[in-house]
Amino acid sequence: MLDAKLHSYIEGLILERNPLLTEMEFYAREHNVPIMELEGIETMLQLLRIQGTKKILEVGTAIGYSALRMAEALPGAQIVTIERDDERAQLAVGFIERSAYKERITLIKGDALEVEEQISGHAPFDAIFIDAAKGQYKKFFEMYSSYLSSDGMIITDNVLFKGLVAEPEIESKRIRNLVKKIDDFNKWLMKHPDYISVILPVGDGVAISKRRGESK
Repeated sequence: MLDAKLHSYIEGLILERNPLLTEMEFYAREHNVPIMELEGIETMLQLLRIQGTKKILEVGTAIGYSALRMAEALPGAQIVTIERDDERAQLAVGFIERSAYKERITLIKGDALEVEEQISGHAPFDAIFIDAAKGQYKKFFEMYSSYLSSDGMIITDNVLFKGLVAEPEIESKRIRNLVKKIDDFNKWLMKHPDYISVILPVGDGVAISKRRGESK
């Protein structure tokens, strides 16, 4: 993870977002809504640009911030996004409707582990972005990786969880249990027989996974 000075330096170089996105960033700060950190999302967007991504599945809409960032960065790309929380889904719809990208974003309301049938109708996806309940990352990955195109990639956020995955002792039992689940996911992911993954220490930790491509 970067030290505070470098973190501030890099963040200061990032161009200001449009007024709607800036409003969403302010709302997220004021209401403790988790959205992707700036360095993390800028890294993800650049990878998606390089790949030439045309269709994305996002697991975890929150208020729609990352969906709108992806839609803005990737002209013509279609985004399917899942959100289980009613209030956040309503907020996301409101923000998306105010944007210039509403025709390219499809929000599916429901638990990501229960809406697979709806998602399958939109597959395949060039990229899958996992940013929902951290304790369920492995299940999300296993469920939706089958809908990834042959040359697609899976991006998972928060895999370093504020650096706590490297802390030997954590007092809070709840946090300790969550950190263990994330650590278990990271180890499982890095050993996955079908994917090559790398963890980038940007934002809150971003894992990038690509199919191995070897013949079985």
